[in-house]
Amino acid sequence: MAQDSRQDIRKRIHERIRRKVAGSPERPRLAIFRSLNHIYAQVIDDGQGHTIAAAASTEKDLRGKGGNVAGAKLIGKLVAERAKEKGITRVVFDRGGYLYHGRVKALADAAREAGLEF
Repeated sequence: MAQDSRQDIRKRIHERIRRKVAGSPERPRLAIFRSLNHIYAQVIDDGQGHTIAAAASTEKDLRGKGGNVAGAKLIGKLVAERAKEKGITRVVFDRGGYLYHGRVKALADAAREAGLEF
């Protein structure tokens, strides 16, 4: 029996989380994706399948700042500000199958400090 890769395990965990967590127009989903060098965050209304607000470390003015905890804090603050501009203050957090630790926790804490409730 072949052993599952780390990515397969994360995808399985993410599917389990997504069965329980869904974004609505009143309370959209704050979904994150973490790669080796970057971090991405989106506020998504799953009912319509639309992204309301997003921020990523690949944006022109943020390049080179996403592979660490400080970069994740920056992205968390930025996505929260963009969501608040669209009138969103409450979200559900989707950690994307990653452990709530390090960059994931830093992004979540920064988004909370910037005014998002979850």
